[in-house]
Amino acid sequence: MSGKLARSSFGRPIQLDSQETPTGLQGDIHAVVDHPLPAISAALKQSSHWCELLALHVNNRRCRTGTTPQGQDMLTLFVVRRYDKPVEQAFELPFVYRVASATPEYLSVEMNAASGPLGTSNYRVTLEAVALDDRRSFLHFSYSYDHNMMVRMATQAYLATFGRDKVGFTVEGKGADGQPEYIRGLRGLVERNAMRYFLTLDAYLSSGAGASAERRERAWFAAAQQYPRQLHEIDLDTYLAIKREDRQRDGTGR
Repeated sequence: MSGKLARSSFGRPIQLDSQETPTGLQGDIHAVVDHPLPAISAALKQSSHWCELLALHVNNRRCRTGTTPQGQDMLTLFVVRRYDKPVEQAFELPFVYRVASATPEYLSVEMNAASGPLGTSNYRVTLEAVALDDRRSFLHFSYSYDHNMMVRMATQAYLATFGRDKVGFTVEGKGADGQPEYIRGLRGLVERNAMRYFLTLDAYLSSGAGASAERRERAWFAAAQQYPRQLHEIDLDTYLAIKREDRQRDGTGR
């Protein structure tokens, strides 16, 4: 993928791909990051660290770790449909968390949630990382879920009306003014969310061990603001205030 990464339009070596599967949506990101694999493994081999990084996403209002009745690690993510909705309206995504492989050369982490809200199911989050040298790594991040026909139609209707200005990252052509025309619809939706989640990983890794929650939040917000056409939804002060309130309510983090 070196050619695609070298020609990336993201201003850094990132390749984003999306697809509508027969049953749902999937977004995949491949990237070269300036973090050695041992540091990535140390940061991402614990479910509690994933809770900290996933909470950076603007719509994720709470995250709790635990175990399944079978003794598997799990984390439950509380997600609101819009950032301005109260946490009491959040839906729960109970992910089973598993480190599939952790060697000096390769890390693989998998999270799966069998059921989701409003007719969605089979949520899958995977991270793979391989060392390129002693300071860089190659990452593959994948985010996908299934939905039934009613959910697909309802989402398409929203994106055609209230969400008609929302776009993804894939360029489908150029308009009459010469500006790029970005993909819309369901693939645009999954591209935005895949990128938001990838940026939570990157912000968490870039902030360093022991960083405060607010430092990570500022890093995530700044990264998302590099792509305002796709990802801007909220101003910094409002975002920080929401996250500060969440931490104070749940007694988590600094």
